Amino acid sequence: MFVLGTVLPPRAAGQEAVLDILPLRPFSFDVSFNDRTFAPTRRVISVQAGITALRYGPLELRGIYQYYSHHTPTFITDQHSLYANPRWNNFIDLLDFPSGKPISRMLRHVLFGPLEHRAVPYVGAILGGTIPGRGAFSPGFLYGGQIGVRFPVAQGFSVDMGLQYTRFEIDFQGKSDLSRQWLFTIGVRF
Repeated sequence: MFVLGTVLPPRAAGQEAVLDILPLRPFSFDVSFNDRTFAPTRRVISVQAGITALRYGPLELRGIYQYYSHHTPTFITDQHSLYANPRWNNFIDLLDFPSGKPISRMLRHVLFGPLEHRAVPYVGAILGGTIPGRGAFSPGFLYGGQIGVRFPVAQGFSVDMGLQYTRFEIDFQGKSDLSRQWLFTIGVRF
């Protein structure tokens, strides 16, 4: 009995937050549809992969790698981004008042309909870098924010949709500038 008790992880009681390293569903893969203001200004598709490194209650810290490539007869551009993505899950629960009809419950019902009990809405920040950035071979900064929702589908598998806004430095055809980008992402977590 003693050996079994020392091998099993301790259980959390009630609402107690527990630090979870590489939690359930740590890996993610997304396809992004983006619109940007510089380098180039076309709507394109990019892919990204991530890992959730830590979770503590409703907070989690993710690391994301994003690859974007655009090839035309006149130019070729490839961009690599690596950033930290801290998130606050179920942020709507902050509006859990008044006790009779909580605002958070009404918002969940309006936004998610019959999936209101399964939806995990989140807000997040984005901090990292891009290559090319200030020059063709030097990094540039990247920052922004996101809002989205994750729907757990089965044990260890969920679908995630989000909207994120980023600003970053990028070098394009010998010119470096600050670009703004809107991304709509859809992907899976497992």
